[in-house]
Amino acid sequence: MLASFSLFGNVLSRYSEDSSSIFTDSSAASVAQIGAGEFFLCVGAALVLGFLISLIYIITHRKEGYSQSYVMTMIMLPAIIALILLLINSTAGALTLAGAFTLVRFRSVAGDPKDIAYIFYAMATGVACGIGYIGFALVFFVVLGIVMFVLSEINYGGSRSRHMTLKITIPENLDYQGVFEPVLNKYTNFHKLRRVKTTNFGTLFELIYAVDVNEDIDQKRFIDELRALNGNMTINLVFFKYDDKIYES
Repeated sequence: MLASFSLFGNVLSRYSEDSSSIFTDSSAASVAQIGAGEFFLCVGAALVLGFLISLIYIITHRKEGYSQSYVMTMIMLPAIIALILLLINSTAGALTLAGAFTLVRFRSVAGDPKDIAYIFYAMATGVACGIGYIGFALVFFVVLGIVMFVLSEINYGGSRSRHMTLKITIPENLDYQGVFEPVLNKYTNFHKLRRVKTTNFGTLFELIYAVDVNEDIDQKRFIDELRALNGNMTINLVFFKYDDKIYES
């Protein structure tokens, strides 16, 4: 009986030693590959570049507004990705994890394509810092930052006409075909009926138009003339890219 307990104790102690050595060796091997200087240099550079990228974003979006949480995200993101690349030995695995992490926000909230591009701007900078190419990260940041600033200042790709979404609510007994055409032809360069749907349990219709409106038109007069045709019911005129989404300031 005593011999059995002794044998069990020897096996248990040997298993404990093996398991502890396994955890010790693996953690030591991973930590040994990253020096303190390398860690602070890569992560610190990623933080600084992320902060500078957020400044470029603020400058290029000072007229249209921006979200504070989005700016904070761009500061944090390069440092997070740099740390992921420092800790994961497999570069392919690290890039996969970093890419999935950066796209989490856009799976639930639709973003402006330019905002998504800024996320990848910060991500690419963090990847370069994480694999040790801080010089390349700095050059990439400067070149792309200058390009984005210049394009924003000259309003590259801008148009004099504003692409907007017009939503007109009408009663169910109103024949809407051709009713609003004279007003739309007067105040828009282009208009197209995109969708018709019923609301309020079928008692109302909502007409959704895609319109191009000139900047110099009187929008109040435009809406007033539409209100005279739809019985003074609800009319929404919003920029097409926002489409009734609240843009935080």
